[in-house]
Amino acid sequence: MFKRLFWVAMGLGMGLGASFWLTRLLRQTAARYSPERLSEDLAGALRGLGADLKAAAAEGREAMREREAELRERLGSDA
Repeated sequence: MFKRLFWVAMGLGMGLGASFWLTRLLRQTAARYSPERLSEDLAGALRGLGADLKAAAAEGREAMREREAELRERLGSDA
């Protein structure tokens, strides 16, 4: 009798724990994919992309100036 009562209590406890865990997981997943969260993530990514593009363009211009100076120096000394 006590064995059955023990296993019923264990099953009830495991069932409640699993349902609590699953409910929490589903709520977190739904919040992660909500439109507000997605739009915030997208806006942040676009801001980061813009900053990266500006930095890349500035670095490219600097490298171009350095290479142009090298070539002008080489042409000036050869001529």
